[in-house]
Amino acid sequence: MAKSKKAPTTRNAGTAIDIGISAGDRATIADGLAHLLADSYTLYLMTHNFHWNVTGPMFNTLHLMFMGQYTEQWTALDLIAERIRALGFPAPGTYKEFVKLASIKEVDGTPKALDMVRHLVSAQEATARTARSLFAAVEKANDQPTMDLLTQRLDVHEKTAWMLRSLLED
Repeated sequence: MAKSKKAPTTRNAGTAIDIGISAGDRATIADGLAHLLADSYTLYLMTHNFHWNVTGPMFNTLHLMFMGQYTEQWTALDLIAERIRALGFPAPGTYKEFVKLASIKEVDGTPKALDMVRHLVSAQEATARTARSLFAAVEKANDQPTMDLLTQRLDVHEKTAWMLRSLLED
């Protein structure tokens, strides 16, 4: 699950957190959520970029679809970051941190409309895989709020990937 070597550090070391999840489990979950946040932010930025730059016969359809997707994604960023904070760790919030943590690579240039769709299918699926990779640690820690968040994110990413893939079929 986790790609980084060190666990995030708490900023509120003077205030003990006793929510029924051990410090080690909270660190593992927060680290996984940091990866999910990075993938989610990268996906958000990619989707917003494509919204701005899409052209061609499907312009209106894709422009509006991408807007709905990046708007939903923007809201999710806050939910993921706030869960990391509730577990007692700082949420990553810089491009530098996101580049290190994300499994999604940025797209160079301005792809054609259907290539944008292909990139977004890949990015949606990558984000779903990152979310899914957290379940074992979250279940072990009996962390229902994170489980609920992950389930909601998986539903959105898998459904969005399906809808985007549908545009690529003949």
